[in-house]
Amino acid sequence: MSPSSADPGSPSPPGSAAPRPSSASPDGTDGTSDTETTASRGAGPAVPPGWLDRLVAAWPRVDPILFAAYAGACVLYAAVAFYSAMHQQTGGMWSAPLDDVFIHFDYARATARGYPFEWSEGNGFSSGNTSLSYPFVLALGYLVGFRGVLLMQWAAIVACTSMLGFLLVGARLLEPVGRWAKYLLPPVALSIGALDWSLFSGMENAFHLGAWALATLAALSVARAADAPREPATRVTRTTRTTRTTRTTDDVRAAAPPKRLAHLGWAAGLAGALLYATRPESVVCVAALGVYAAIAVKRAHGARAAIATLLRTSVPGALACLAQAVANRVFTGEWAASGAIAKLALNNPYMTSSEKWDTYEFLATYVVARNTNHHFSDALPWGWLVPAVALVPLASRKTRGAAALLWVQVVGWLALVSLNGQVRWQNERYTMPAVAWLLVLAAMGLALLVARAAWASGDERRQERPESAPAGLRARLGALGGLAAAARGGAVARGLWCARVALALAVAALFWAHQLPRMRDQIWFFGRASRNIRDQHLVAGKLLAQLDVRRVLVGDAGALLYASDRPGLDLIGLGGYHDLPFARAGVHGLGASLELIERIPADDRPDTLAIYPGWWGNLPAIFGRRIAAIPVVGNVICGGAEKVIYQADWSPLAHGEAPASMREDERIVDELDVADLVSEREHGYAFPRPQAGFVGFSVLPDPRGSGHDRFDAGRAIPGGRSEAARLRAPREGQGRLVVRTAAPRAATIRATADGREIGHLALKRGDGWTEASLDLPEGLPETFTLTLTPVDGEWVDHHVWILDRPARGAGARPLAGQ
Repeated sequence: MSPSSADPGSPSPPGSAAPRPSSASPDGTDGTSDTETTASRGAGPAVPPGWLDRLVAAWPRVDPILFAAYAGACVLYAAVAFYSAMHQQTGGMWSAPLDDVFIHFDYARATARGYPFEWSEGNGFSSGNTSLSYPFVLALGYLVGFRGVLLMQWAAIVACTSMLGFLLVGARLLEPVGRWAKYLLPPVALSIGALDWSLFSGMENAFHLGAWALATLAALSVARAADAPREPATRVTRTTRTTRTTRTTDDVRAAAPPKRLAHLGWAAGLAGALLYATRPESVVCVAALGVYAAIAVKRAHGARAAIATLLRTSVPGALACLAQAVANRVFTGEWAASGAIAKLALNNPYMTSSEKWDTYEFLATYVVARNTNHHFSDALPWGWLVPAVALVPLASRKTRGAAALLWVQVVGWLALVSLNGQVRWQNERYTMPAVAWLLVLAAMGLALLVARAAWASGDERRQERPESAPAGLRARLGALGGLAAAARGGAVARGLWCARVALALAVAALFWAHQLPRMRDQIWFFGRASRNIRDQHLVAGKLLAQLDVRRVLVGDAGALLYASDRPGLDLIGLGGYHDLPFARAGVHGLGASLELIERIPADDRPDTLAIYPGWWGNLPAIFGRRIAAIPVVGNVICGGAEKVIYQADWSPLAHGEAPASMREDERIVDELDVADLVSEREHGYAFPRPQAGFVGFSVLPDPRGSGHDRFDAGRAIPGGRSEAARLRAPREGQGRLVVRTAAPRAATIRATADGREIGHLALKRGDGWTEASLDLPEGLPETFTLTLTPVDGEWVDHHVWILDRPARGAGARPLAGQ
């Protein structure tokens, strides 16, 4: 075939005109348009493209806008389904399916009023809100006018916006499969009813996924900048009918300079800090994203640049974690947040190590089984289709990196939240971020199954040619062999593709058939739970406002305080009250919490209780007088059938009273109030653990005959096990050790001072408060370690005093810790 102008790769024919001098355009062409080139080659005038051609040419610009609109429509469709169910059951009123939503609202309102990080205005800093950032987002809505229950409207707007951002970034993870693949993501990501329930509940789940999307986008930007192809210098050679571009390997430059990578790394670090501040379990995500970005940088720039990237992406999050811990320590006396203290089995003082491990194993198994066997499907084994399809992206080189990134976060998140004893409650919302990432993987897996070229290799097969044949014959045989191989390969490829498409359709159909009943249940559950919260919690809160109470003691710190707009005290301890350790006291037992209430000034103690009586034993019978009860009908979410309001009576509390057996010429040198965590901390008190030292309390007649009852909490010490504390010794005159207990049976307690036995305390059986004492030897150091060990039966230690008889005119010395 002779050369012609229609063949751009052919040489110029003899006698052709010399090439015109021209400068190449930046993209390596000669600067002329396709129409001009075609006309110059004698192909005739250009034909205007049709509408389909124009659509294909414009698709890179249309596609992002179209996908954003499509994803937004999917989010709105799901949101309307759930919020419509709410309004159908509440008569058009906004509510929420969880009381904990209103805890966020409490923090948000306090923030909007100028009291950030406070659950109840005037209670001081609180570490009880697990999400540090979400209340600030809600506070913005409160400031612009979303007040009262309408703040739930703003939470819905935040949720929909956050989910749109999640889908837009998630779409980037599907790009290696093809531009079309991302259109599978919105319906797949919103296909689980339990996930949608948590996203639109008003909790921070949706906002957390939005923050995750921001951090992921930043990490992807680092990785893509590092992986961008290097651009060598080019040399342009012109002929009369074509332009040849020859690439050389000299003068190679990186597409992303180190300075740009540094800026992107710090941006990823700041996004990671926001992600951590939204949910502390996100340390798993921050670590995974940082390592992912660092690996990409290492391939392009080496290990040193990778380490620098890892530091940039992780240091801001680490500083946020450290700042939170320091703030907790300064304002509450605890390094850990109240939520971690109250919810993690690791902080239970009574459990053995094996019990804690067994609890963790149970919860780790539960979070997987509950989702796969319940939330993902209405019957076994169809719920396992989701993780099965989510494993597919690991088998393709195109998606393996993104899939590994997501799987690390799924597994790490579930492993971390399994430490939380509350992971079983609230419709398993703590596990839902992992479910969302799993669904991104499932969408990726479905896309790979239906993509025709998803599994094709970039390497071409070499055809064997008989070397003994003449050159022309070898060429013809090779061409024929190539055609035959292509035909056979094409048939096999089409068959495999049809099989994969059939499999994908079958998986999608089976999943949806078994998920649809769950979706309907979750939509109904959302509406009914919202009605329950409205009928009980919000109604009770409005009643408290009408009663004009001063401070409310609650056990579920959410809608009661938000609807009443009154100061509160959270008996569980998540709300906090200045530096009193209510969260840790709640773990030790109700008696320890009451000891802390005893420390609150009488005028600031709650004057009203709004609690579920079944949660708190005989607390309401001893410290309350019933005022009203608010029932709930068809309850699916509230903690009890009735929320009862009591008028509080704290008269049995008497902090700092002297022992009944104290003589007129004695004074208190030191006092250990057992089960009062503040007093125990001041004295370095240690009880035998685990499975001992359980806190109980008694309210018994005052042994001094005042006619009033007296409260005191204590710890049960088994026979043969010891408790110890650092106490101040008497310095003048004769000293005495006095202990108080409620003794249902007689017991003998051996007392030692710094390991030296100083005597035995004989406790007699009694129906009221019982005190026993022994004289202390002289020559004790200024402070000593007192160890008490029951040798004849167990006892409950409520109080310990050190007394002395000072010389005349000697002033009393301050108590330890004062």
